[in-house]
Amino acid sequence: MRHRKKYSRLGLTTNQRKALLKGLAVSLLEHGAIVTTKARAKQLRPYVERLITKVKKEDESFARRLVFKKLQSKMAVKKLFDEYKEEFVNRPGGYTRIHLLGNRPGDAAEMARISLVFKADAAEEAAPETKPSEKKTQKSSKKETDVKAADKPVEAKTAETETSVSTEKPEKPEKKAKKPSEKAEAAESEANAE
Repeated sequence: MRHRKKYSRLGLTTNQRKALLKGLAVSLLEHGAIVTTKARAKQLRPYVERLITKVKKEDESFARRLVFKKLQSKMAVKKLFDEYKEEFVNRPGGYTRIHLLGNRPGDAAEMARISLVFKADAAEEAAPETKPSEKKTQKSSKKETDVKAADKPVEAKTAETETSVSTEKPEKPEKKAKKPSEKAEAAESEANAE
């Protein structure tokens, strides 16, 4: 039983689990998104989000030492502080997003893509959002158009298309000009030019 257990052990010992999370975090910070199993992605999310929070709140030199202690990768730490810090300064949390991808063909493990959320992604999400009352009117108008379309006889349309297809004869391709006549015309044009 897992009473009062905060995380899954992923079937690994403590050192193996720490090494796995460190490797996944380095890959995520270097590439921006990775594909892994759903269980690993769910364990990776709080690990990475805590690191990003340290980057935002602590003194930079102290935070670099703390993050390097966890990641052991100079490239990942540099990218996190130089490129990603500005992206996450005004964001209160939720620095990562998990998308489920389906099952892996070999062992049917649930796969997921975990990616960092940037300002551009957040702006795209915020822009299409409308007020709840507007959403209801959009949904109701969409339903009305669906109902109107459903009232029209669908069978007549399909019958018309079937008959039009069956009565039409396929068009014959146009015949190309014969080569001997083309040669004769070319010879005449050359003779006239001389």
